[in-house]
Amino acid sequence: MSFRKGFEVFGYGLRSKSQTQRVSSDVNCSLVVVDGLKQSCWANMPTELLRDVLIRIEASQVTWPSRKHVVACAGVCRSWRQIIKEIVKAPQLSTNLTFPISLKQPGPRGSLIQCYIKRNRSNQIYYLFLSLNQASTDDGKFLLAARKCRRATHTDYIISLNYDDVSRGSNTYIGKLRSNFLGTKFTVYDAHPPICGAKVAKSRSTRLVSSKQVSPRVPAENYPVARVSYDLNVLGSRGPRIMQCVMDAIPASAVEPGGVAPTQTQFLHSRIDTSPSIPFFRSKSTRMENLQSLPLTSQNEGTLVLRNKSPRWHEQLQCWCLNFNGRVTVASVKNFQLVASPKNGVSEQAQETVILQFGKVGKDVFTMDYQYPLSAFEAFAICLSSFDTKIACE
Repeated sequence: MSFRKGFEVFGYGLRSKSQTQRVSSDVNCSLVVVDGLKQSCWANMPTELLRDVLIRIEASQVTWPSRKHVVACAGVCRSWRQIIKEIVKAPQLSTNLTFPISLKQPGPRGSLIQCYIKRNRSNQIYYLFLSLNQASTDDGKFLLAARKCRRATHTDYIISLNYDDVSRGSNTYIGKLRSNFLGTKFTVYDAHPPICGAKVAKSRSTRLVSSKQVSPRVPAENYPVARVSYDLNVLGSRGPRIMQCVMDAIPASAVEPGGVAPTQTQFLHSRIDTSPSIPFFRSKSTRMENLQSLPLTSQNEGTLVLRNKSPRWHEQLQCWCLNFNGRVTVASVKNFQLVASPKNGVSEQAQETVILQFGKVGKDVFTMDYQYPLSAFEAFAICLSSFDTKIACE
């Protein structure tokens, strides 16, 4: 179907410039409002039939890039968007990542969502892609991007939904990872409240980017959702890292059958900045966030604690080995698998289930596979902590 024919079918029609001027100058015609959608073949379609059509489209488009048609249907109008939102299930039920909010929702239970991370050394940016075929030359579906920012006393990894604009001033900023000076302790912050009653870690303020005031609609808060710790390894760089993650927003019971993890259904902006629209500068002490990180401990009752799975020493290869089921091909100290800690009081089966695994497959390519109760955002942030230099551990 040609472009012109497509517009005629949907009732829009195409006019020349002279015809448009004649219509606009006609008083009688100026009072008539033409709604192309109402004149189209979709106008009189019953809601039940429309829902059935959209259900068939959603069921047939299970992988990217074909799944982009489901997103396109949600952008037609408000009624279509409402139906699509009701049809599309969360990743834990559908195993599909469809809308941006899916990146903040837990992955499927019992199966790993396979992703990979590409590192750009020149600009210190990390890209997360969704791809099931490692041999494919296509980059796959882009999910998240993170930019490394070195500070005097810490390092920040700014995480964004935008491939090109990875900054805190962007309206696609969704969170960050912050390390301490030694690179042994990290805190994952969510830019939106993940659960009701979440405690904000930053006071309300106006942020400046390139000496310009940020739009008031950009969320100006950070909510701590996870803490990552690397302990001293007595074997140095020859041995595996000792890693522990405390998921502040996920209960320990979530890894058990029937357990439930908090699930976001939309991006909730914490508070709207109502400060004056006149740009101003603040002192360094005012700009710095009030990081009152809690001691990293597994004694928090009801909080999920993850630990790295202990590797086994391979006598023939003379190295530490983990079974990544073919997803990791290059030996690296960065490789790890996270399982539930026995301090959670969970069953032995839950302690053996790999919730997140990360490993090297190329010079700047790493695989990242995760499942319930972690989300893509949380898994990506945890994996970013493995890239940072561990001064006190290695």
